[in-house]
Amino acid sequence: MTDPSEKELAEFRAEVSAWMKDNKPADPGFLLPQTFMEVGSEQVLEFLREWQHKIWSAGYLGMAWPKEYGGRGVAPIFQKIADREMKRQAVPICFNVIGLSWTGPLINDIGSEEQKKKYLKGILNAEDVWCQGFSEPDHGSDLGNAQCRAVRDGDDYVINGTKIWTTMGNYAKHMILLARTSNEEGARKYDGLSFFLAPMHVDGIDPRPIQKLTGDYGFCETFFTDARIPASCIMGEEGQGWKIAMKTLQYERGAEAGAAGGLMAVRTVMGDLLADLRELKRDGKPLLEDPLVRDELVQLIMEEKAITLGERRQAHAALNSDYPFSIALSNKLRLSEFGRRMRKYAVQLQGGHGSLYVGDDDAISGGFWQRAYFNSFSSTIGGGTSQVQANIVGERILGLPKD
Repeated sequence: MTDPSEKELAEFRAEVSAWMKDNKPADPGFLLPQTFMEVGSEQVLEFLREWQHKIWSAGYLGMAWPKEYGGRGVAPIFQKIADREMKRQAVPICFNVIGLSWTGPLINDIGSEEQKKKYLKGILNAEDVWCQGFSEPDHGSDLGNAQCRAVRDGDDYVINGTKIWTTMGNYAKHMILLARTSNEEGARKYDGLSFFLAPMHVDGIDPRPIQKLTGDYGFCETFFTDARIPASCIMGEEGQGWKIAMKTLQYERGAEAGAAGGLMAVRTVMGDLLADLRELKRDGKPLLEDPLVRDELVQLIMEEKAITLGERRQAHAALNSDYPFSIALSNKLRLSEFGRRMRKYAVQLQGGHGSLYVGDDDAISGGFWQRAYFNSFSSTIGGGTSQVQANIVGERILGLPKD
């Protein structure tokens, strides 16, 4: 594959920009999610499913994935351009994130030909929603201690146990499932885990939605009671689940390439915050004239710029030789924590109005920042809590001892 010329890239940028402008959906009249973790109704699901299918049909999703599996087979730079235009024009999100960004890249990378043909196109065109069955209620971030059991019985595995934080589990057709197939005495706990591309629409699987502080839904607790799934659903061999799960988490945490693209979240930036602050006043004067506020905002702007430059630096190996993969492995931690602090500050600056929420007539910006702040906690938990991510940075990048 030859590298595209600057002329080709410029022409494509103009093409996708015009398409997004002409096809951006009108306001549907109901609240759209800021991330895929807030898809909590059939109405929202169908709206976003139609939108993702439309983007894919136009050729602007999964552009670097092979043609035979629903992609376009072009250089990844084209997808990056399309993604930037989606973000710039603030179109709705592509909601099937677990499929587009984690499961799809995994199957593309290590899946069999049969699995690629069976699953990849459905991920892109939004026909097949995916969820993730990793975390469990009793084990928190100790993923290696998962106790959901999968017992081989003829041509099936029988699943029993519970998973939690299964985003969109009540709408999903498939789940990436980590389950224990062996519990031999004296063996490492990681060696008894296996990885499944499990169907959700079978007897014995019961996803129950969880209402969040925001009033939204999106997460589920999923119960398995003698649920039978085909043995062919296993990925790799029995006992290889931990290795495959860790590879999946590399995609989830942004340390591996291969995602299908699309706008994954309404990513609030400092420019958005500054625009909303221009109308606010304190003691009769514009808030942005307060020297303390200006100093704090500049600190946040500098931090945001550093994150952006770090992401650009990540693409150049020569600039990462001191601590290889340091930016990729720390990216999730830095982004999620910065987003939480920035949104919290946006609420604090509203003074008494900060206590208002979506639906209150006097809420500033319709309560956008309050909702964004509450929702920001999910990103500090999903994909590994901030505490776990800090451990990863300390141990794998800085070489600090585990204890």
